[in-house]
Amino acid sequence: MVIFINNANVLKRRVNTNLKRFKSTLHLGYKIDSSILKKNQTVFSLIQPTGTMHLGNYLGAVSSWAELSKLKTDDSQKLIFGLADLHAITNKHPKAQDFIDNKMDTLAHLIAFGVDPEKCCLYIQSDVKEHAELAWYLSTITNIGALARMTQWKSKSGQDETIANNELSTLQSEFSLGLFSYPVLQAADVLLYNPDFVPVGEDQTQHLELTQTLARKFNHIYKSNVFKYPRIMTTPAKKIYSLKDVTKKMSKSDKSKVASIYLSDSDEEIRLKIKKATTDSIVGEPFKFDPSKRPGVSNLINIVAGIQKKEISEVEKDMESLNSHSELKKYVSDVIVEWIAEPREKYKAIRQDTEYLKKVALKGETEARKIASENMKKIREAMGFK
Repeated sequence: MVIFINNANVLKRRVNTNLKRFKSTLHLGYKIDSSILKKNQTVFSLIQPTGTMHLGNYLGAVSSWAELSKLKTDDSQKLIFGLADLHAITNKHPKAQDFIDNKMDTLAHLIAFGVDPEKCCLYIQSDVKEHAELAWYLSTITNIGALARMTQWKSKSGQDETIANNELSTLQSEFSLGLFSYPVLQAADVLLYNPDFVPVGEDQTQHLELTQTLARKFNHIYKSNVFKYPRIMTTPAKKIYSLKDVTKKMSKSDKSKVASIYLSDSDEEIRLKIKKATTDSIVGEPFKFDPSKRPGVSNLINIVAGIQKKEISEVEKDMESLNSHSELKKYVSDVIVEWIAEPREKYKAIRQDTEYLKKVALKGETEARKIASENMKKIREAMGFK
């Protein structure tokens, strides 16, 4: 027993030491340079199919996906984007038809807002069975302590993200194994396609760090080089917060009807929501990005920066002539309304064409399964499975 513990500790130290060497982050700018995407590189990312998408979804992931798809110039470059429907059932269980509709809604939004299915592999996670298989393999080398330190399951289960590791026993009985272990499935999602980069929001890097750890650990245990160590590609937009409670992320689950701006909202709905958005009572000062002092104003500035693909300082300069909160809100509303008009109409047309959406999903499934099956063969061989 003592020998086992010592060996485990040695392995952990080796993993942590080597992780420092492989863990690197590429920070994307609002305007992505064409040199980012090189030949023979793979970019991978998933988004949960919650149905109607909101601004936080777009600025956190979809905007970068769309920009990257514009930059693809070579068939050797692989852009693999998809709908994480297996993750969508970790703490909610929608009716079957609602679940199907949510996936079609999300797929239509992705295409309408710039993700080109001709340049990307756009697929649905559950159509590729290897995701679940690899998740099981990785679960056998994942420590409970590592999962306990993850913050996302705590927020999804309504727990305090600062809860101590030794307080797991205090969690409510309805807390599910799937929710607790879903970072392992996230790691499997990524490693199944052996990507070079994984674009995520700045608040989602923790699960990529676990992915890098598991990739290194697997290669060490099985004396192989099966997995690459994917680099984190952070999107430029900061976290988008609720329009009513700027301490929380913008979310579809928010009980307030004016907390989130959806990509299918009408102009009138958008203007009403921005008009009611939380700001502050500070007067006589220019509008500056200062999340600690002016979180509500900073949230609006961040939204404009993401939509216009401008640096925060540029947006602040554009707002220098604004003298009141009402002028600020009108300015922000105008920016959103002008930007959203064309893709919103595209979404309506695409969503009505169910056959087209099915063809896109089938094309993506075929491409994803080919890559996944080839990589899974190497993984099985390394482990001694046929």
